[in-house]
Amino acid sequence: MESTAAVTGITGHEAKQLDRANASGLQPVVFVHGLWLLPSSWERWAALFEGAGYVAVAPGWPDDPATVAEGKANPEVFEKKTIGQIAEHSEIVARQLNRKPALIGHSFGGMLVQILAGRGVSSATVSISPTPFRGVLPLPISALKSSWPVLHNPANRHKAVPLTFEEFQYGFANAVSQHEAQELYENYAVPGSGTPIFQAAAANFNPWTEAHVDSKNPDRGPMLIVSADQDHTVPVAVSKASFELQQRNNIGTTEFLRMEGRGHALTIDHGWRDVAETALSFIRRFV
Repeated sequence: MESTAAVTGITGHEAKQLDRANASGLQPVVFVHGLWLLPSSWERWAALFEGAGYVAVAPGWPDDPATVAEGKANPEVFEKKTIGQIAEHSEIVARQLNRKPALIGHSFGGMLVQILAGRGVSSATVSISPTPFRGVLPLPISALKSSWPVLHNPANRHKAVPLTFEEFQYGFANAVSQHEAQELYENYAVPGSGTPIFQAAAANFNPWTEAHVDSKNPDRGPMLIVSADQDHTVPVAVSKASFELQQRNNIGTTEFLRMEGRGHALTIDHGWRDVAETALSFIRRFV
């Protein structure tokens, strides 16, 4: 296999993760973050999975900064990232692993891991509160409100858009205390590219959209879709519609789970371990 450091688009940090994973001989798990977050949002998950005998890889989106502080200080690095570019980068990383990885993604990352699973990249997939792709029809008011900080201005399509605390609290942290919401905002939130939001919003009107998932690929593998009952950004109806489309796969196991009392921040808030252990239990059944 070509040296990971020589593969176009893979950062030095990602190359080190890949080399470590391949050298370990363990089953890899690739964690894909969503909009307004960074790979660091998966650090506790990675430690939990490695304690269970897996090896973790958490790639960034193209040009992701190393830290939240850098992202807040340099929002322009997030501009103009498309779903296609992010999916391609994530696929390049995953295909550098010696063993077919399990994939876990949240929000836009939840859509991305479904895209990759549809390309036959995944041995088992957990998609948490996934952003809707083409064919997912429900559009609850709360989901539109969560996207409105971007969608209200067409010029935001080519910009990096930060969320105010109030916007973050509504879209992510509505199911936690005010104090915890503030901590999550300070420790995890970064500006997000407006482009994927516009792409997802128009997916059902664009036959050539990059927000497309091949749910029928027989090599898709087993998949669990996790929803959060208080999620404003990806309400249960949206996650359930994704599940119903994935059920068209006649080979791979497809399951759905609703987490009670949880919002969109379920992967990073105080209850993250419950979600992580649910994902771990599913993946253990297959790899």
